Amino acid sequence: MFVIGDHIVHPMHGAGIIENIVSRRISGDERDYYVLKLPAGDMVVMVPVDGCENIGVRPVISHDEAVGILDSFPKIEVNMTQNWNKRYRENMDKIKSGNLLEVGEVVKGLMCRDLERGLSTGERKMLHSAKQILISELVIALDTDYDQVEQKLSAAI
Repeated sequence: MFVIGDHIVHPMHGAGIIENIVSRRISGDERDYYVLKLPAGDMVVMVPVDGCENIGVRPVISHDEAVGILDSFPKIEVNMTQNWNKRYRENMDKIKSGNLLEVGEVVKGLMCRDLERGLSTGERKMLHSAKQILISELVIALDTDYDQVEQKLSAAI
C-alpha cells in the first residue's frame, strides 16, 4: 500500500505524486482511491487502492534506472511493421505493459516514423501519450523538468 507523498506510476497515465487518499461511494460500494497528481498537464487521476496491482501501478524507477534508460534510448532498435493496424496494436501493448523501455521503443519508433513519413492522427495521439508516460516518470526519477528530458530524447533521434 502506498501513502500520501509517494511517487507512483499508472501505466496508461504516467508518473505522479499521491496527494490524498479518499473514500468514494460508487454504485453502492465504498472504496478508497489514491488521488494521483500528474506533473504534465496538471492532470489528476483517481486510482482504486484495491485495484492497483491489477492495473499495474508501481513505484517510480530509481535515479540510476532513469539514467540507464536515457543512456539506452539512442541504442533502441526501431522495427515497426508497415501494417498500420498491427503496428498500432503492438505499440499499445507495449505502452500498457508499464515497462519503461518498451514505452521508450514506442516513443522512438513513432518519432522516427514522424520524421520519415509523418504520422496519422491516431499515431500522433499515441506518440503524445507515450511521451507523456515516459517523460513524466523520468522527470520525477531524475528530479528535473519536462523540457530537459524531452530535449534529450529528441537529441537521441
